[in-house]
Amino acid sequence: MDTQLKYRQIIQQVLQNHADYRSTIPDAYTSQVLFDDERGQYLVLDIGWNDDRYLHSTPIHLSLVNDKIWIQYDDTEEGIVTDLIDAGVSKNDIVLGFRHPKVRQYTGFAVA
Repeated sequence: MDTQLKYRQIIQQVLQNHADYRSTIPDAYTSQVLFDDERGQYLVLDIGWNDDRYLHSTPIHLSLVNDKIWIQYDDTEEGIVTDLIDAGVSKNDIVLGFRHPKVRQYTGFAVA
């Protein structure tokens, strides 16, 4: 199976699981997944009203660049990287995009 296709499927399943979990949290927000396979962009979006407070937040943003999964933003407790590894993604194919390029070599993950 093509690596890009395999990683798209893994990303979509992992993000859907996160959105489903977030939807069980007792607040008035809804969690949605946004998949843009053409541009390789994948998001979980929390949106809605809770009393007088409006929320529009992107707790997870992943990009698929060539054959690497870039974690652009991760605001989860356990870390999305754990779910990706559990789903079969190699640490060598995960880039912590939110880490400064000078620091990435020390993370144990791909540099670029």
